[in-house]
Amino acid sequence: MNLTIVGLGLIGGSLARDLRKTGFATQVTGVENDPQHAEDALRLGIADKILPMAEALTDADLVIVCTPVDRTVELLPLILDSIGSHTTVTDMGSVKRQLTESVGQHPKRRNYVPAHPMAGTENSGPQASLDNLFRGKIAIVCDHEKSGPQHLALVEKMFQAIGMNIAYMTSDEQDHSTAFVSHLPHAVAFALANAVQDKADRHIIFDLASGGFNSTVRLAKSSVSMWHPIFEQNSDYLVESLNAYMKHLEQFRDAIQNRDSQRLEDLIRSANRIRGILENENPVLRKNEETIIKYYTT
Repeated sequence: MNLTIVGLGLIGGSLARDLRKTGFATQVTGVENDPQHAEDALRLGIADKILPMAEALTDADLVIVCTPVDRTVELLPLILDSIGSHTTVTDMGSVKRQLTESVGQHPKRRNYVPAHPMAGTENSGPQASLDNLFRGKIAIVCDHEKSGPQHLALVEKMFQAIGMNIAYMTSDEQDHSTAFVSHLPHAVAFALANAVQDKADRHIIFDLASGGFNSTVRLAKSSVSMWHPIFEQNSDYLVESLNAYMKHLEQFRDAIQNRDSQRLEDLIRSANRIRGILENENPVLRKNEETIIKYYTT
């Protein structure tokens, strides 16, 4: 299997590691515009070679696009223009509606399988790539009926090879869901980091910070080049999730401000019900929820 990965950061690099290790990929060709990232990818053995896009697509059986979502929207039509009829293309972006609409009428649309692995860390670049990053986590495949059966099967096989479970959604469902379980936690972390940094005595606060603060604000270290376009492309659903979050946050604020002990206790107990939901849902959904919650709270 000749694999071409466009963008050799955390996700692209981790995919290359695991797909090579499992034997799914016999050759990994990278496309990387950042010279330092290209050098690191070769040095770490993530890619066998780095080539310009046109050359990297020539003999590719599978092309995986792992660039920020604004760049993916630009690249995907060009990649579909250039591939052979047998080549499968997928992407790992966190937002799907704008991307799938951009190639909805493309002659090679059926070569393309939109996907989103629910995995990651706050770090970026080839040096941040990890072995087994995806094992036991959920991969979302979008609009699968619009992909050719052989191309869908190859992407499913890829995810299965690295130990992922697969969920199927429309692009709209994917964007709506990830607005709440992925994009909202990042927005909250960025806001929390800004709130604490605004404090005049912030150095004392940082000296006192422990596990709860560190795990919550960890996502605020995530790359602006990745998250700025995600927020822009999924702005409607992200605003919806922020409004819902702020409503519940205001309920806590009001209960605390009004010294309404019973209301405060009820709000906390209501939140505690998440444990029962995770324990009683079906195994695939439970594993998905546990993965998401673990990712965003550890």
